[in-house]
Amino acid sequence: MDILVVGGGGREHAIIRKLRESPQAGTIYAAPGNGGIAADAVCVDIKATDLKGMVAFAKEKKVDFVVVAPDDPLVLGMVDALAEAGIPAFGPTKAAAAIEGSKVFSKNLMKKYHIPTAAYETFDDPDKAIAYLDAQNRYPTVIKADGLALGKGVVIPENREDAVRAIHSMMEEGQFGESGRRVVIEEFLQGIEVSVLSFTDGKIVVPMVASMDHKRAHDHDEGLNTGGMGTIAPHPLFTPEVEARCMKEIFLPTIEAMKKEGREFRGCLYFGLMLCADGPKVIEYNCRFGDPETQVVLPLLDGDLLDIMRATAEGRLSDVAVGRKPGAAACVIIASGGYPFSYQKGYPIHGLDANGQAPGVTVYHAGTQCRDGQYLNNGGRVLGVTAVGETLRQALDTAYCAVKAIGFQDSFYRTDIGAKVL
Repeated sequence: MDILVVGGGGREHAIIRKLRESPQAGTIYAAPGNGGIAADAVCVDIKATDLKGMVAFAKEKKVDFVVVAPDDPLVLGMVDALAEAGIPAFGPTKAAAAIEGSKVFSKNLMKKYHIPTAAYETFDDPDKAIAYLDAQNRYPTVIKADGLALGKGVVIPENREDAVRAIHSMMEEGQFGESGRRVVIEEFLQGIEVSVLSFTDGKIVVPMVASMDHKRAHDHDEGLNTGGMGTIAPHPLFTPEVEARCMKEIFLPTIEAMKKEGREFRGCLYFGLMLCADGPKVIEYNCRFGDPETQVVLPLLDGDLLDIMRATAEGRLSDVAVGRKPGAAACVIIASGGYPFSYQKGYPIHGLDANGQAPGVTVYHAGTQCRDGQYLNNGGRVLGVTAVGETLRQALDTAYCAVKAIGFQDSFYRTDIGAKVL
C-alpha cells in the first residue's frame, strides 16, 4: 500500500518509521517532510494545510491511505476533503477535530457531560476577563487561547500583573491571531501531568502507553512553555488502577459525548491529564498524536501501525491487536538557541550519519534540512533523540550519551528529562 503522511516534524518522522515496519507498506510519501524524513520517505513540497494540493497529489499518485498527523489540517477538514475524493484517511473529521480546535468547545463538552476538568469560564471581552480574574484572585491561574497556537497558547501567570498582560496580549494585541480573541480562564490544577495517546474508532478506546512530557524550555521546569522538550514512557505513576479509573470517568465518556454531539471521533485522541489529589482530570484534548510523545510511545507499540490505523478509520478497531512492548523509552529534544522565541537557522549539525541517525538511538528529525549531504537546523525543535531500554534509567542514559555527541551552534537541551520520577 502506498501511504501519504501529512506533516513535516518529529511526530511525522516517528509515524513514518513505524509504518515502514508494516509488511503491507509500499512507497511512503511525506508532505512536506524534512531533511531527515527524506531518508525514510519520499518528500513532497506541499504545505500541510494545502487541502486541495494534498488531495490532488493523493489522486495523482493513486495513494492507498493517508495519515493526517498535524492539528491544523485536521481542524481545517483535510480528512473530509480526502473522503469526498474517495481516499481513505486516518484522522478525525473537521467536526470531531473541534475537540482541539476550540478550547471553549472542549471545556463546554466536559461541563455538559460531567467529565472531570478544572473549573473555568470563557471570555470574548477583555474587560470581563480581567473582572473575573479580580473576582477569583487566585494565582497561579491558567489562561488559554481558544484556537490553535502551535502548542504555545497557554499562559500560567503567577500574579495579577502578568495575567492582565496576557489578556491584553492575546485578546487585543493579537499575539495568537484569531486563536486568542476568545480565551478560557481556568483554575490551576496541582498534581502530576500525564499524556495518554489512544486509538479510537468512535466505539472503543485503546490507550497506548502513557507518557510524561516536559513543556518548559529549561531544566527544573523553568522558562517558557514550548511544544515539548522531551518525554519518557511508560509514565511510572499511571498505574493500571489509575488507567481503569480514567477509562471509566474520562476516556469512554469523551467518546460517547462526541458521538451524542454528532461528532464521532475516529483517529488518535490525546488526553492531557492531571493526576490530582481528588482524582484524574482533563487538562486538554488533542485531536492527533502528540509531539514529542509519539517519539516514545510508538517505539513501545506492539502491533502493525498500518493495520491499526486502517481499522481505526474503518470502525473495526476491536479486530486488531494493539499491544505494548516491555521496557521504557526516553526522548530528549535538541533545540535551536533562542527557542521558543527567535532563532537562527542553517547551522551544520554534527554527530549524525548519512541517514541522519546516530549509534544506539533513533533520531527523529523535527526541524532539519539536508543540503549537499549536510544536515542543517531549520526550526526551533530540531531533533528528538530516542532510546529504548529495559528500564527508564537505561533508556535515559543511552539517550543522553547520544545527545552529548550531537549538536550545532547555539543548540541546547534539557538535562533533567525524567528526573522527577526516577
